[in-house]
Amino acid sequence: MSVRPISLLKIRHRPAGVAFVVSRSTASKDEYSARHLQVLEGLEAVRKRPGMYIGSTDGRGLMHCLWEIIDNSVDEALAGVGERIDVILHGDGSVEVRDRGRGIPIDIEPRTGLTGVEVAMTKLHAGGKFGGGSYTASGGLHGVGASVVNALSSRLDIEVDRAGKTYGMSFRRGEPGIFKGEGPDAPFEPFVNGSELRVVGKAKRGVTGTRTRYWADPHIFMKDAEFDYEGLVGRARQTSFLIPGLELAIRDERRLPNTPGADGPHEETFKHDGGISEFTEFLASDPAVTEVWRLEGTGTFTETVPVLDDQGHMTPTEVERECGVDVALRWGTGYDTKVRSFVNIIATPKGGTHLAGFEQALLKVFRKQLEVNARRLKVGNDKVDKDDILAGLTAVITVRLAEPQFEGQTKEVLGTSAVRQIVAKVVETELTARLTSTKRDDKAQSALLLDKVVAEMKSRISARLHKETQRRKTALESSSLPGKLKDCRSTDVSRTELFIVEGDSALGTGMAARNSEYQALLPIRGKILNVQKASVGDMLKNAECAAIIQVIGAGSGRTFDVDLARYGKVILMTDADVDGAHIRTLLLTLFFRYMRPLVEAGRVYAAMPPLHRIEVAASGRAKGEVIYTYTEDQMRKTIGDFQRKGRTIKQPQRYKGLGEMDADQLAETTMEPRHRTLRRVTLADAERAETVFELLMGSDVAPRKEFLVSSADQLDTERIDA
Repeated sequence: MSVRPISLLKIRHRPAGVAFVVSRSTASKDEYSARHLQVLEGLEAVRKRPGMYIGSTDGRGLMHCLWEIIDNSVDEALAGVGERIDVILHGDGSVEVRDRGRGIPIDIEPRTGLTGVEVAMTKLHAGGKFGGGSYTASGGLHGVGASVVNALSSRLDIEVDRAGKTYGMSFRRGEPGIFKGEGPDAPFEPFVNGSELRVVGKAKRGVTGTRTRYWADPHIFMKDAEFDYEGLVGRARQTSFLIPGLELAIRDERRLPNTPGADGPHEETFKHDGGISEFTEFLASDPAVTEVWRLEGTGTFTETVPVLDDQGHMTPTEVERECGVDVALRWGTGYDTKVRSFVNIIATPKGGTHLAGFEQALLKVFRKQLEVNARRLKVGNDKVDKDDILAGLTAVITVRLAEPQFEGQTKEVLGTSAVRQIVAKVVETELTARLTSTKRDDKAQSALLLDKVVAEMKSRISARLHKETQRRKTALESSSLPGKLKDCRSTDVSRTELFIVEGDSALGTGMAARNSEYQALLPIRGKILNVQKASVGDMLKNAECAAIIQVIGAGSGRTFDVDLARYGKVILMTDADVDGAHIRTLLLTLFFRYMRPLVEAGRVYAAMPPLHRIEVAASGRAKGEVIYTYTEDQMRKTIGDFQRKGRTIKQPQRYKGLGEMDADQLAETTMEPRHRTLRRVTLADAERAETVFELLMGSDVAPRKEFLVSSADQLDTERIDA
């Protein structure tokens, strides 16, 4: 049937399962008829509109195809069959997935007359996950995963081990046939009269499994789309947590630059027996307030689903479903929230009914517990919010049920409505039992947790009240700020700078060196509290930490609002010695944990005061000079250069602290914008930065000791004041 181009018109009715394509032109509307419609059947619709099935045709869509094949193998492991899955990124651009499951059925499917392998790989909405009893719970729902990958591949080879034999079949863009050679460019001969599932080898007795290798079609996917090794490793690690005992091996043979396999084949294997409890520990990075608590339970619900009867009619039928709920959660001292949700081990990054039920139960349980303990906790009439409870929470939420309803093929949101109440009931029952337990450990952890939630609530309320006041205090109200703050006169946030200085001696020199129009000074006494190990309450009680947060004026933790910050720059001005570096680290820990948006905005700096002052005497026509150096090597090089020129060097002056400089020297080297050197603090990799902070400042001593011992030979002993 030929298709004439016509103007694009609205189609009001479209039979299910058929895609219509209409071209745009300037033809008259009167010429529009049924013969202008193009019917896309089967996998042709997938190739015409791939975004409907895999989301996009860039690297994300390429990875989605791979997840579909891997998830089929994972579903076998979820059903209790197969203990290992291998994923191999070959050097020729193909990817291969091997499992030791039951193997795709090889017998004839009666309705189509095709083998189970061909049905699974070529027919949309065909599979073993539609209530046929093959899978009680699986990640698949729509039955389009393998067939869509097949349609979008320039070549796909599949081998199945069953009944002592190995069966093989090949496809080109979804069409079965035979390749005469290796790779996707080999000559291809499609089947004409009938397709054939060939016996290509022998399998060991009792061995079953499926091997799928495919080449993504370059006509479909963008030129720069490629498999993300790190994303693949992350998904494999995640799956190994969700299915205890399952071993997943990822092997990269591509030799791509800047990848772990750049110098040769690289393989990583993941296997975890601790389940989601171990997963929660892996995700958590802050010191624990509670241990990992496990909340488990089941519930049943009834739903009406269309079932194909023997006459080929879709009949609405009521079926009873069972939903298993398994939640692992722990609270830490931080305020970041990490919640991962899964349905039959399929990640749901955008949540759904299971996550909604979890959050609903959390809020209900904690409000009730705070009401019961109101007098001890001094709650008053304030109401706890969801964000107060989620602060510092790390949780993994999993539900298992047959035929889950997702919103879209990408399976990012669970839509089965009955799951919400089941999850809410399980979490409410189990969490209440934990919080009211009379066991000594549970009781102590529950008390700490309720204290933390109340502290978060009070911090949020305090921040809200602060937002309702003016950003700048009037002269009458200025006494509410710490008395030791030496504020500036300007109210232009884009110009103002807050110097946090070490000690009163540095404050005195800084007062004389600053430009009071836009530079403010806040002195701190010694080393502030290590907030990486302290609780939120302890941090707020600490005078130095509280003063810094109050002066900056934007709140703290999750309530921090960078737009309310009173200064455009915050500059940490500490001595250029080991103690000064330690104080700077403690300050950065405070900013990282409780005022991170200020760091992310690039508004936190470290001043770079010099270590030495070198005075060069006048010689002939050469005038005398004063040179500042910042390292021992730089000092020695500078002195050597002048001595080779025959210049006389007076005894270099070494500064042990900012207080040893006079005001002119401090202004010239550290405070005056035209001459100073500032080092901006950035968070290019927040996860890595958090790991370093936890190593250096956390409560776990053993890793820090190992780091110190291994790094001892790099210590510059000249920088230690002794």
